[in-house]
Amino acid sequence: MTIDQYPFKSTWPAKSAVLRHLGLLALLLAATPAAVAQVELSGTWHQLTHEDKAERGTGPEIGDYTGIPLNDAARLRAETWDADKWTVPEHQCEPHPVDYAPHGPAHIRTWSEVDPESQRVVAWHMTHAWMITTRSIWMDGRPHPSVDSRHTWMGFSTGEWHGDVLEVKTTHMKEGWIRRNGVPRSDAGTLTEFFIRHGSYLTLVSVVEDPVYLTEPEIRSWNWVLDLGYQLAPYPCSYRVETPRAKGYVAHWLPGTNPQTGDFARAHHLPPEVGAGGAKTLYPEYRHELARLMAAQGLSKAAQSEKRAAPATRETPAPGSPQ
Repeated sequence: MTIDQYPFKSTWPAKSAVLRHLGLLALLLAATPAAVAQVELSGTWHQLTHEDKAERGTGPEIGDYTGIPLNDAARLRAETWDADKWTVPEHQCEPHPVDYAPHGPAHIRTWSEVDPESQRVVAWHMTHAWMITTRSIWMDGRPHPSVDSRHTWMGFSTGEWHGDVLEVKTTHMKEGWIRRNGVPRSDAGTLTEFFIRHGSYLTLVSVVEDPVYLTEPEIRSWNWVLDLGYQLAPYPCSYRVETPRAKGYVAHWLPGTNPQTGDFARAHHLPPEVGAGGAKTLYPEYRHELARLMAAQGLSKAAQSEKRAAPATRETPAPGSPQ
């Protein structure tokens, strides 16, 4: 049998066409990231606190604003802040704002809201263990409200997938805080987040921008591990008078009167300028400034020690002066 008499000869052109179409389909699928790159975020997630553990537990030290790009207005707010604020009934049940809530305590539960017809995810919902606050991240392309719309603790969030990373934009946040020692975040602030899942681990990168109190974005990250057996517990909160206060009492320090402001620097034997923070304390180059400040502080302390150790000397009276 010659090749011209081969019984399947007529099928070769058809098979080549099929292969060409399959190749084209593969290319089209590879170039369509819309739905196939999204990942499942649903589940209960146990917070990992290996980052900033002390601050996320008992809280930061008073007067420690290092690593925060705050401006003078924010520093003034922080230095006049008083932790007695939380003893006043109207503040006792305030939840953490959406940009601080992941800082902790922050075990979370996430689930999706799906359109029954299209099976597209309309929104992601997330509940935080602290105060059981729930936020919604809208995925259906709806616009953000007008600038005059109501601001809330959770703000208004919209999300969009970029490959397997969920980017979330949040506006309309009530005034909150960046660090739990008085560093504020204004209601003009905005939040950009990136949710990244790696197997059983969930990472959140947070970027806070605030034209009122920050000179640069404040960037933080947090991590959780999937915990199939974890169940969020209720968190009922009712305010009451725990510490008697005069009517109309507002916890505060007048500018320049807060004796705790320098505690952080004194406790760690640092120059007072270090605790003041600012954008410069974010960068590696600041170590040179810190070394200069530490050297100057050491020389100053050495001079003071020598002055204290020097024996008192009695001046010799001038001739003819009364003894």
